[in-house]
Amino acid sequence: MRLRIDGRAVHAFIVLTASSLLLCGCTVFLRPQEKHANAQLLPTVGSTARGSVTFIERSDGVQVTYNLTGLPPDSDHALQIHERGDCNATDGSSAGAVFSPAAERLKIGARVEGDLGNIRADATGVATGFIVAPDVSLDGIRSVLQRSVLLHRDASDPYAYPQHGAGTALACGVIRQQ
Repeated sequence: MRLRIDGRAVHAFIVLTASSLLLCGCTVFLRPQEKHANAQLLPTVGSTARGSVTFIERSDGVQVTYNLTGLPPDSDHALQIHERGDCNATDGSSAGAVFSPAAERLKIGARVEGDLGNIRADATGVATGFIVAPDVSLDGIRSVLQRSVLLHRDASDPYAYPQHGAGTALACGVIRQQ
């Protein structure tokens, strides 16, 4: 007895098998990739503050992880994104105003997107932790890439008008994509 195989059935089987393998393999490539950015903060004149700030885009916003040293013990400081990616001025002023793509800074009582919040240094002058910033991203109009992150001497008041930052800058770094 001789078995007869239809050529069209073999062709259909090969196409279905290849398609299944391709679709299974593509899920690895089609999975959303996390976007990462980093800033190395260097001290401004007269300061010893320095460290790193990492940005990871998540579904609920950008997770901002910080590891900073050289701060006054047991102190609060504002961590803010500023308009320009320029830390050339010795006092950090070349970074410009606090980042506000939605012009929220024009509304009294509105929180500016670039004001990430206040951080606390421990008894040894070290501040580590993370903040989730829901109003910024790593692409598009709300992107913080190629902007500066500044660590300020004082804590910020999110309801101050107009918002110019929180005192002098202790450290500045440009946010670059990894």
